[in-house]
Amino acid sequence: MIIPFINVFTFMLLTIELIKGFGKTAPLDQVLVALFPFVYMPWLAKTSQQEWMPVSERPKIEKGFIREWADAIVFAVIAASIIRIFLMEAYTIPTSSMEKSLLVGDYLFVSKMAYGPKSPQTPVAVPFVHHTMPLTQFTKSYIEWFKLPYHRYPGFGEIKNNDVVVFNYPSGDTVVLERQNEDYYQIVRSKEEELQQRYGSKYKAGMGRDAIWKSYHVTSRPVDKRENYIKRCVAIPGDKLEIIDRQLYINDQMADNPKDMQFMYDVFTNGTGFNKKTVDKLNITEGGKLSNSHYVLPLSLEKKKILESYGNVRSVEARIQPKGEIYTPIFPHDTEHFTWNQDNFGPLIIPKAGVTVDISMENIALYKKLISKYEFNDLEIKNNKIYINGQEAKTYTFKQDYYWMMGDNRHNSADSRYWGFVPEDHVVGKAVFVWLSLDPNKSLTEGKIRWDKLFRFIE
Repeated sequence: MIIPFINVFTFMLLTIELIKGFGKTAPLDQVLVALFPFVYMPWLAKTSQQEWMPVSERPKIEKGFIREWADAIVFAVIAASIIRIFLMEAYTIPTSSMEKSLLVGDYLFVSKMAYGPKSPQTPVAVPFVHHTMPLTQFTKSYIEWFKLPYHRYPGFGEIKNNDVVVFNYPSGDTVVLERQNEDYYQIVRSKEEELQQRYGSKYKAGMGRDAIWKSYHVTSRPVDKRENYIKRCVAIPGDKLEIIDRQLYINDQMADNPKDMQFMYDVFTNGTGFNKKTVDKLNITEGGKLSNSHYVLPLSLEKKKILESYGNVRSVEARIQPKGEIYTPIFPHDTEHFTWNQDNFGPLIIPKAGVTVDISMENIALYKKLISKYEFNDLEIKNNKIYINGQEAKTYTFKQDYYWMMGDNRHNSADSRYWGFVPEDHVVGKAVFVWLSLDPNKSLTEGKIRWDKLFRFIE
């Protein structure tokens, strides 16, 4: 009873044993008292005519085959759900955004206690199903009409720079169900640009959004049912972040680079290619061939040096988007005021709870979604003036902390550079341990299990 969250499960068992003393042994009674003890037990006190029976006087409960299995399944589901929600959860790495620190096919445990577990905001849901019912494309696995407010229990610590963090994808609040691996807002922006070019002066704002909603199934999701992403937290609340020619700087100091961080490089050869043995040795799983002598490959510094030592390699050149070159998918999606790209970004101060910033038409793109979507204010822009909850505003005070997440595979990671800040209420937990690693491109006979990647702690 003194162990956090385990005591919830223990309390459920105690309430079930308690009502057995009043003759309540039906499965429904046990479910009700376990889930709603402070409603069920007062009701039982008012309505039951049954006297308390000591254990020695209670009739033996005969359980049939079905009841035995039902009790075992319910017990297992409740126990596993408590562990999954409050203590530890298993995840699989689905994309290459964290390579080579974490690989596609890595199975890992994420600690909910590291930063404090969140109480479920949509508690009425099918167990062990995230947001969509199995064998369906669009059916939600949860009920939205009953919600709980956000609450985080105490944890072992706080997020630190360079922690590998699992979080609910902020831009996943709205999803195109037929294109769930894409950012809804980027889909709309791309459609708006397409229609603007097509119709010219006849274009009207919002045509792209309307076209997407007519062509696809679009839905919204609560915070705890948004997709789970895993990235490295490179900046915490109050930090100043800047990227200069690919190098990350935090508070004007060069940030510590992850050991296996990757960038894309142009690799020029003498016209000969690379054999499969070489590719396997360097563990190159992405990139491609542009010509017989030109390759574009993702490499860490260590593997870049190895590749430069090969006799057929003439040069290995870094790919860097120059400063001032606009890349429209980059946050905050305001090319008039921010000419940032993935290699030259910022400077930017990460919002911190209680801190007040000046807001204007020049910088509102940074904070617009934060103010309206994450902190639930009514934000309007009229006649080049900003109104928050009906009042003209020139400053704003943040209500919660925010974080900046980036993948270690820097040129192949859809991270905060593309969609912005991660609110504190979206943080799920800390990735701590890889217990299994499977190569999705190999069979068991070809060496599917990466034996050297098993049972490792995540740095």
